[in-house]
Amino acid sequence: MRILVSWLQELVELPIGPAGAGPAGPTNIAELADALTMRGFEVGAVEPWPVAEGAPPDAVLDLEITTNRPDCLSVFGIAREVGTIYAADCRLPEIESAVAADQDAPLAISIDDADLCPRYVGALADVEVGPSPRWLAARLEAADVRPINNVVDVTNYVMLELGQPMHAFDLAKLAGPEIRVRRAADGERIRTLDGVERTLQPQMLTIADAQQPQAIAGVMGGADSEVGDATRTIVLEAAYFNPISVRRTSKRLALSTDASFRFERGADVLAPLTAIARARHLLKAIGAGRARGAIVDCFPAPPDPIVVRLRHHRLGHVLGQTVDPSFVPPTLTRLGFAPLSERDGESPIWQVTVPSFRVDVHREEDLIEEVARHHGYERLPTTFPALTRPPQAAGDWRPRDQTVRRLLTGCGFSEAITYGFIEREAALAVHEDASDLVALSNPLSEKGAVLRPSLIPGLVDSLIHNRRRERQDIRLFELGSRFRQGDGETPSLALALTGAAMAQHWTGAARKADLFDLTGALTRLADGFGVHATFEPGTTRALVPGRTAHIRFTIGSDTTHVGWAGQLDPALASRRGLPGAHEVYVAELDLRSLTLEAFARLRAAPVPRHPSIVRDLSLEIDDALPAARVRDTIRTAAGPALVSVREVDRYQGSDVATGAVSLSVRLTFRASDRTLTDAEVQTATDRVVSALEEAHSAQLR
Repeated sequence: MRILVSWLQELVELPIGPAGAGPAGPTNIAELADALTMRGFEVGAVEPWPVAEGAPPDAVLDLEITTNRPDCLSVFGIAREVGTIYAADCRLPEIESAVAADQDAPLAISIDDADLCPRYVGALADVEVGPSPRWLAARLEAADVRPINNVVDVTNYVMLELGQPMHAFDLAKLAGPEIRVRRAADGERIRTLDGVERTLQPQMLTIADAQQPQAIAGVMGGADSEVGDATRTIVLEAAYFNPISVRRTSKRLALSTDASFRFERGADVLAPLTAIARARHLLKAIGAGRARGAIVDCFPAPPDPIVVRLRHHRLGHVLGQTVDPSFVPPTLTRLGFAPLSERDGESPIWQVTVPSFRVDVHREEDLIEEVARHHGYERLPTTFPALTRPPQAAGDWRPRDQTVRRLLTGCGFSEAITYGFIEREAALAVHEDASDLVALSNPLSEKGAVLRPSLIPGLVDSLIHNRRRERQDIRLFELGSRFRQGDGETPSLALALTGAAMAQHWTGAARKADLFDLTGALTRLADGFGVHATFEPGTTRALVPGRTAHIRFTIGSDTTHVGWAGQLDPALASRRGLPGAHEVYVAELDLRSLTLEAFARLRAAPVPRHPSIVRDLSLEIDDALPAARVRDTIRTAAGPALVSVREVDRYQGSDVATGAVSLSVRLTFRASDRTLTDAEVQTATDRVVSALEEAHSAQLR
């Protein structure tokens, strides 16, 4: 927000001069800027403003106003803060004198939805449209507001001065002197002041005459009732609109204005009447018009004021230092609060009535913050609070995640971080139960309508992002939470890979990555945690049938299903925007069953002192039999001397029965305390052959 210092000086007694000129107040504009910054209103820039020769210096203050302080989106709001800083008197600008109660009110106002519009104030004025005086236009220009004409400029001036958005309708362009605040009909249209015709929805609030909408409440007026050179009578409006309603309307229409910016943050429900009176006074003062009739104030249910208790001993406890009790009441009073003193023994207590413009103050800590700001944050002690109990130990998830990152980066994967909000269509592509989705009640857009039930959609989008930037060989993983109605927030791990299995070498063509590269990385992950991973054929949504495996982790005697792995459905990849026909392999694991308990039992083993003995077996076996089951049978039958089992060849041809496969496996035997004899190895091998024949009807070739 940009404010002229000279405009501030009209509302607060603020002596500005050269350095050293005013010991009781700010000595120059730079010191004023520093004082505001220390009170929570960062001054990003101080821009000198031209003044007449011999006039006091002037400048534009470019202030950063935090979202919780909509009351300071005005010159008067900043003047109130400046008055508190320098103990200077702050005053409202001149407003119209009270209109006689018996004066006619030629304007009818009705509010159909008091929840969205608790208060609406309107008045008529006869005007003569023309250019604004130079002083008024200059102040608008300093605030980056373009002057239009004297009537519109007055409404903008009041908004900047008091923080209350206003609007003016041309009465001749309305269907009579009647204003109705109502919701829009479904599909109702309005052409706004920017010349765009917009379609409204039933949840949007409009300002209408007897026939059609003339403004989108809290956002922008309509072009059909715009004030122009031929306007002779206007309807001035000032109102309070529900902040949530205004924000939703603004976002759905992709239309943000100075008015919506203020209403979204919370306006002052008591300000509309003052704003109307100020606008009618300004119109008369600059010769632009005069009031017609009384001000009409439609205010069905004025809210009760908020009262918050502030305890002096609590103030000292939170700030870590004692604040003089005599400092609190005048500070709060200058800020607009109404403190009423009580006593609790030796410690004073104040029952503080919160002004209507302070929508951010609801509890005692909010009042403590107000006192602390003006007492001076720089005066607070820098000591840390004493611990009343030992700090809570970090959960085991942190070392677990660090171990996952170490293992997967060692396998060539890079970590990705994606959004927790995704579109509903993407969620249903990987998780078919729509009732299990966690939907947002007020999403900013359809692309973030639900919390992700899976990490896969976001990871695929990251893969696509890299692919479009000429990266061909991609391996990604993500650690994060997924959200479902059934089991809430759960830690998850997802992997995605595409392209070549390894970098191309001049000795041969590069091999494309496949499902076995993915399961190999998962096996390496399981080994790093001291658990046994198995993969069983299965089906799941979004993956290609026949190229999908369910993942199980075995820890001791317990086997748990932890996730799935497979090839992403090419149709789904295409819908997500993956260019070209590229095979993408993905996996997702529930990390709750993956702990460091088994990992902690891992120990380094010495280099073997005794030789190993290798035996190769060629078996004819059922093609549908998973290799993992064959390996499990071999390990069980061979005994402790078996140190590894590995598939070395797989063959199907004319000399192999239909539905069968010739599988060659290599068994490695070794003992830790001695050299195995050939007879011992042969005995173990025979047990393996017998077990395979019995369990799987395998035949030795």
